[in-house]
Amino acid sequence: MPRFVGLLVAIGLLAACQQAPESSAPPDSAHKASDTETVAKGKLADAVYHSGRIYTVNPDQPWAQAVAILDGKIIFVGSDDAVRSYIGPNTTVHDLRRRLMLPAFQDAHIHPITSGIDAAACDLFGLDDLGLYWTRIAEYATANPDVPWILGGGWSMAVFGPGASPSRKILDELVPDRPVYLTAQDGHTAWVNSVALEIAGITKNTPNPPDGIIDRDPESGEAIGSLQEGAMELVKRHVPETTLEVRLQGLRYARDMLHGYGITSIQDATVLEGELEAYAKLDSAGELNMRVVAALWWERNETEEQIPHLLELREKFNNGHIRPTTVKIMQDGVMENYTAVMLEPYLTEYDTRGIPMIEPEFLKEAVSLLDAAGFQVHFHAIGDGAIRQSLDAIEEALERNGDLDHRHHISHLQIIDPADIPRFAQLNVVANFQPVWAYADEYIVDLTLPFISEERAKWMYPIKSVIDAGGKVAFGSDWSVSTANPFPQIETAITRVDAETHGTEVLNPEQRITLQQAIEAFTINAAFVNQQDDSTGSIEKGKLADLIVVDRNLFEIKPGEISDAKVVLTLFEGKPVYGGLKPTAGQTVD
Repeated sequence: MPRFVGLLVAIGLLAACQQAPESSAPPDSAHKASDTETVAKGKLADAVYHSGRIYTVNPDQPWAQAVAILDGKIIFVGSDDAVRSYIGPNTTVHDLRRRLMLPAFQDAHIHPITSGIDAAACDLFGLDDLGLYWTRIAEYATANPDVPWILGGGWSMAVFGPGASPSRKILDELVPDRPVYLTAQDGHTAWVNSVALEIAGITKNTPNPPDGIIDRDPESGEAIGSLQEGAMELVKRHVPETTLEVRLQGLRYARDMLHGYGITSIQDATVLEGELEAYAKLDSAGELNMRVVAALWWERNETEEQIPHLLELREKFNNGHIRPTTVKIMQDGVMENYTAVMLEPYLTEYDTRGIPMIEPEFLKEAVSLLDAAGFQVHFHAIGDGAIRQSLDAIEEALERNGDLDHRHHISHLQIIDPADIPRFAQLNVVANFQPVWAYADEYIVDLTLPFISEERAKWMYPIKSVIDAGGKVAFGSDWSVSTANPFPQIETAITRVDAETHGTEVLNPEQRITLQQAIEAFTINAAFVNQQDDSTGSIEKGKLADLIVVDRNLFEIKPGEISDAKVVLTLFEGKPVYGGLKPTAGQTVD
């Protein structure tokens, strides 16, 4: 019998002898009665996990061996010796066998429902060749002859070269009789066929919307089949509305995948009422098992008159594990199609600086009003110009309203002007990076670097600079744009190379961060953004038992091996929602 097992048994027997009252009741009954009283006082645990390498993300107690859980909360963090006093006859005991335990991950920018739906549609994610797109689209259309629209996406802009303008003629050959609407991997461009263009009434005389571009043949002026940013809406508004059941299917798919990656809290970065209904239905059935901060969508073509509706949604759906307390503002596009807002013009023949989706002065007004109404603001800003406009708007809100601790955050942050880096700390703005983008992939090497100055390129994804300047950094995946798996994201933040091939040049190596900083960004800092850091994000007494167990110790392997790590157990409020460890029978340990 191992030493730990023997001590557990000995302590249990000693406790029974000492606590048995002088009565005719059998000693075993007296022991159970005493334990019942102790449990009622909150001293015995429902579950104990021991003999682990527990990284707590609590600077006052960074490492521990064991945790005890009662009623979904952590009641003890410490040594194997000390945890024994929390074990009773009804405690489930798990031997971590020296494996790593961490706080559960949180994703601060993700699109779970729409991404789950896309996974069941014409899914082009992971394919990087036009021939593969051809085959997948043809197979999907053939397998789904009764689907009125061919929907899906995930195609790579890099396949189509600078500007990323795929042709409708390709889709016309594959699907000549039904409309096709396929979004790019980053969601900022749609690829459509001629039927879809006809349904939308798009001709060579159709003007570009203020926030988008209809890509055209340079000679004829006809739409070629790719729609950038706001121009996507010209076709999208004709796509049949998604049903609640389809949304639920997408959410269940996403929930299970996220639990498998050790994620128990998220911020859904784009939410309309239909998504809120899906979250509420699953949560009321006790099936969500995840905390959701919902970022309500700001309609950029409307005014502040939309705020009362946002308040109504917050009031209606702010229940259970759902908090629609954030508003998402899209301030620019992406660099690959030259719609991200830059301080300097792109190095193209068009001499453009991108498209500010909201006029900067009105942005200040809108953010100030949202802040005063109690909303956190979640910005999409990729270019250094849009980032400055977002920071200026937050600064205006702080001047008007004072610091209301809403923890506004800016996501993506591909290029930050060095003058703006200190402002994140000064304005208490969280830098919400998607770290898996911080390497020299085709999007950066072929579609971005040739069109910006070398000086701008030095400040691409400056994660370490923000941290060094005192700013708080949180991480999110932006799934389905990129993987929701935190491990390759953590690895990329540390190495700044492709976590899959390890074959790329190091992108701005001075911006590499430590493993501890990367874990914090996915745990306590993401919990801070989600306004849950008082109850989650670290392993501390009194916090919710959202915990994960990893199959290897990230602190004992090479950085290039982190992406291979797997979660073997995910706990949500103390209950397994993914994987499992074999418990010990009674008070013994295998």
